[in-house]
Amino acid sequence: MVNLKWDFGFLHVFLAIFFFFSIDFFVGTSVIASSLTDPVAQRELDRVLELPGLNFNISFQHYSGYVTVNEKSGRALFYWFIEAVEDPDSKPLVLWLNGGPGCSSIGYGEAEEIGPFHIRPDGKTLYLNPHSWNQVANILFIDSPVGVGYSYSNTSSDLHNNGDRRTAADSLAFLLKWFERFPQYKGRDFYITGESYAGHYVPQLSQAIVRYNQATKNKAINLRGYMVGNALTDDYHDHLGIFEFMWAAGLISDQTYEQLNLLCDFQSFIHSSESCDQILDVASEELGVIDPYSIYTPPCNSNVSRSNKLLKRIHKIGDVSEKYDPCTEAHAVVYFNRPEVQKALHVSPVFASSNWESCSDIVSSNWKDSPRTVLDVYHELIRAGLRIWMFSGDTDAIIPVTSTRYSINALKLPTIKPWHAWYDDGQVGGWSEEYAGLTFVVVRGAGHEVALHRPKLALTLIKAFLSGTSMPTFELIDAS
Repeated sequence: MVNLKWDFGFLHVFLAIFFFFSIDFFVGTSVIASSLTDPVAQRELDRVLELPGLNFNISFQHYSGYVTVNEKSGRALFYWFIEAVEDPDSKPLVLWLNGGPGCSSIGYGEAEEIGPFHIRPDGKTLYLNPHSWNQVANILFIDSPVGVGYSYSNTSSDLHNNGDRRTAADSLAFLLKWFERFPQYKGRDFYITGESYAGHYVPQLSQAIVRYNQATKNKAINLRGYMVGNALTDDYHDHLGIFEFMWAAGLISDQTYEQLNLLCDFQSFIHSSESCDQILDVASEELGVIDPYSIYTPPCNSNVSRSNKLLKRIHKIGDVSEKYDPCTEAHAVVYFNRPEVQKALHVSPVFASSNWESCSDIVSSNWKDSPRTVLDVYHELIRAGLRIWMFSGDTDAIIPVTSTRYSINALKLPTIKPWHAWYDDGQVGGWSEEYAGLTFVVVRGAGHEVALHRPKLALTLIKAFLSGTSMPTFELIDAS
C-alpha cells in the first residue's frame, strides 16, 4: 500500500484523525492509501473524448470516472468534472451536490439543472444549456454516497449503512484524492453548492474541510464558502414552514394543517412516525395531481402517482428541456442506462450489471444518521468566515421559502441590508436580505430545483455569489 505524497507529517495526520469528531473517514486508511496508478496519468484516462448524443461543438474539456474513498471496503464515488467554457485557469472550482438522500448529482444537477449537457425527450441526444454554470466556473459533480448513480462499493452492506457522517467523511476523502489527480486546482478558490437534502451534505462537508485544514495546519482545500437552495436545515422550522406554505397557498384544509402541526411536530424527515406519515398521505390527497416541488407547473403524466406521494421525500422527480419539460428524469434514466454512454463516461464494470436510477430507494430507506438540525454547523462556519448563501424558489412546497426564513431567523443574525427586490433584465428576479455572515435570496417563480425552472436567474445568482456582491438592483435609464 503506497502512501500519498502529502506535504505534512504523520503527527498532523494523527491529529486530523482524532480531531474530526470521530468520523470514520479514515477507516480502511481510505485517505492514506492510494491506487498504484499515478493520479495525473489517471486524469488523462478520465478525459471524456466522445459523448453519445453530443451533436454540437464544445470548447471545454470534461472528465469522468471514480475515486476510491475506502480501499478496505472498495467504496468508490463517481464524478463528472466539466471545465469552464473560457479560461478555466482563472475560474473558481464549484462542487455541486444533490440530495435525497440517494439522488444523483449527475442525473439532476448536471443533466437538468446547472450542467451544460441536457437530454432531449428521445433519451439519446443532448442539447447545450446556455445558462450552464460552467459559463463562470469549473464544475464538479459527485454521485454521493455510494449506491447513488454510478457510485458503488465492493462491500454490499455499505449501501445499507449510509448516513450523514459517513457521507461527509467519504466526500472529504474524495476531494483530497481528487486534488491529487487534478493538482492544477490545488489552492484554487473552492465553493460547495447544492439543494434539498444537500442542505445537510453541503454544510457538513464544509465543516469537515474547515476542521481538517485546522487540524493539519495545511490548507489542503481552499474552501471559500458554500451556497444551498431549498435546503433541509432544521426539522422543526422546516416542518413549520412547509405546513404554513401549503395552507397559505390553499393546497390543504384547515383541519389537515392543524393535524400536520400536531402530529409531525419535531419529526425527523428521514425517520418520521406512522401518525405523521398518515396525515402526510392525507395532505398529498388534498393537493391533488400537482407537482409539490413546483406547484404551478404541470407534473409528468407518467409520474403522477409517484409525485403525488413524495411529500415524505426530500428529492425531486426532475423536469426541464429547452422549453419546460416535466418528464426530464425519464429521459435521464434512458440516457444513463445506455451502454455506449456508460462506456464513454468510464463507468466501472462493477456497475455494469446494475440499472442506473435517478434516486436509490436502498440508500434512502436505510439512512442511518440525520441530525435534526444543522444550525449549529452554520454558527461554527459563520465564525470561520466562510461566505454562506441560502436561496429559495418560491413555488416549492417541499422545502419552501417559509421554512428557510424560519431557519434563518433562528440563527438570530443582525441584518446588514434589509429585504429588497433584485432584478434581471429590468424585471424582478426575486428578493434578498443580507445578514452578518449570511445572504438569503428568493428566486421568483422557481420551484425546488431553481436552476431547472429559472435557469437564467440561477446563473445570475451564482455570478453574484462567486463575486461576493449583492444581487443586482434595478437601474433607471434616463430616456432624455
